[in-house]
Amino acid sequence: MSDEQTPAPSPEPGGPEPVGPGADGPGRGGPEPAQIRFFGTTWVHHDGGYGLRRAGVAVGSLALAAAGALVLRFAFQGLEIAAVGPFVGVLVVAGFAICSALAFRRTWDGFVRRPDPAGRADTSSQGLMMIGFIGSLLAYFCRSLVEAPGEKLHRAEYAAARERHERRRGARTGNPAAKKPRPKKRR
Repeated sequence: MSDEQTPAPSPEPGGPEPVGPGADGPGRGGPEPAQIRFFGTTWVHHDGGYGLRRAGVAVGSLALAAAGALVLRFAFQGLEIAAVGPFVGVLVVAGFAICSALAFRRTWDGFVRRPDPAGRADTSSQGLMMIGFIGSLLAYFCRSLVEAPGEKLHRAEYAAARERHERRRGARTGNPAAKKPRPKKRR
């Protein structure tokens, strides 16, 4: 075992870069890209089976959405067997449709921008997201047809972090202890 400890990566992409031994990464220098669920860091250079992963995520999320719809169909058939009436049936269908649409929109927005931490409370809409899980899965499916879900957001944050790193690195060039010669005054 070694006494050296490797620092934990920054929890936020584009956040403060890790410091210490090995902080510059494997020979690259600068901030590390954030990992995306099911993709890791393959989204950076589209390598390591990125296309297959995108296809797998698309098929998987669509299959899960279809399975969820089938489960909801069984639940609706249970309401029909219970003979609760058409009003309750319409309310249930409308409720699931509205919750799915809201969950779709919220999930889609999460792929484009980070949620405002001081804005809305996450705990208040967890029930909505759970009821509208089909909409959330469909958003994941639609986004995976274009790119890895959240790739655009992570790519922008990674580019900004790299730019900040380059600016700081460029400002540190030279010996800060060396005094700069003053220009001689002409008489």
